Amino acid sequence: MRVIGLDVCKNSVVACILDDVRPTEPRQFYYDSNFPRFYTDASGIKSLLELKPDVAVMEPTGVNYSKLWAAHLGKCGVKVALVGHKQLRLYRENLGLPDKDDPADALALACYYLEHQMSQTRFVRQRDPVIAQIRDLVLRLFHLNRVRSPTINRIRQDLAWQFPEVAHINLNAPLFWSWLAEEKNASRYDVLYSKTVGLGLQSETRNSAKALCELQRRERALELSMRQLMKDNRFTQYRKVFASFGFGERVEALILSQIYPLENYLVDGKPEVRIRKGKNSGQPTKRHLSRRRFQKALGVAPTREDSGDKTSRKKAGSSLCRMALWQWVFTRIEPKRNRVKSKLGQQLGNALEQEKKTRPVKLARSRIASKAADLLFRELVRELSQ
Repeated sequence: MRVIGLDVCKNSVVACILDDVRPTEPRQFYYDSNFPRFYTDASGIKSLLELKPDVAVMEPTGVNYSKLWAAHLGKCGVKVALVGHKQLRLYRENLGLPDKDDPADALALACYYLEHQMSQTRFVRQRDPVIAQIRDLVLRLFHLNRVRSPTINRIRQDLAWQFPEVAHINLNAPLFWSWLAEEKNASRYDVLYSKTVGLGLQSETRNSAKALCELQRRERALELSMRQLMKDNRFTQYRKVFASFGFGERVEALILSQIYPLENYLVDGKPEVRIRKGKNSGQPTKRHLSRRRFQKALGVAPTREDSGDKTSRKKAGSSLCRMALWQWVFTRIEPKRNRVKSKLGQQLGNALEQEKKTRPVKLARSRIASKAADLLFRELVRELSQ
């Protein structure tokens, strides 16, 4: 069996080729061997495939860099295995290889596969193709949202002196942006503009509005594609549970892309719970391992870091999911008038009100986001076990 470890860079990969056996002295092998580099072009891909690998091992480097190589290798029947960043770093250190070195990473990847190939839990699970498409669309939508906000703020600042009568109204109305971009007529804004005390709309402001309209059209197209993919029958039970939490379409898609299928977090179809000795108490303590993995996938797993006399606590996992859950708490749980009209929504709302009595509001929201993740895990397990 020929295994190739690939350290993926922006425009190339560095390869380490091992046949069946892991070197007994990896550090010496590192100094004695040549590690070819293949560039991201037709010649580079052809040269890599000519090595006839059976398995290619790489890190899931971003969404895009490793995707191209994995696709070409997969088309040619090469098995692709992914190793997590943290696991690779610890393994590389254990081998005594240099840090932040492309050949060292390639060697560590190949060795890692040969040592752990029989244990699939040591490798990153590759997403279902439909889930991968949903995730790609979600990430693009979040990117467009980040681009849109500063554009709106810039236009609002310009309107303050060009057309102040509309500078502070709700600017989410599509008709206003279409009028400002000169794409549609709107008598209401024509009348207001004819009486403005402002200095007049500038061409750059109208161009910014045109760019914003194009962003909105792209968002609608992406949302339509995402909506169609979310109709897959495999997701029906998941979306039924999501509905009781009042998640929006984008948050639903983001969470689904992180946690599907739920079976990945279970053992024999049930949550994994183990009794372990407490680190501080020394007493037998329940460890909800499945729930912990689920929390981490959603970015709300509590972690503690000790360094000298200092102890810090933070949340581990997906920062994007963590932000989305925090915003959901802020918009759908905290305001009573907009609170989710379900038993779970009321439960979380009441819990938040109690938390805010004794804790800073940001910490209270964060704790409720974690509690929501726990409840979501419980409800999904219950629904999918029926």
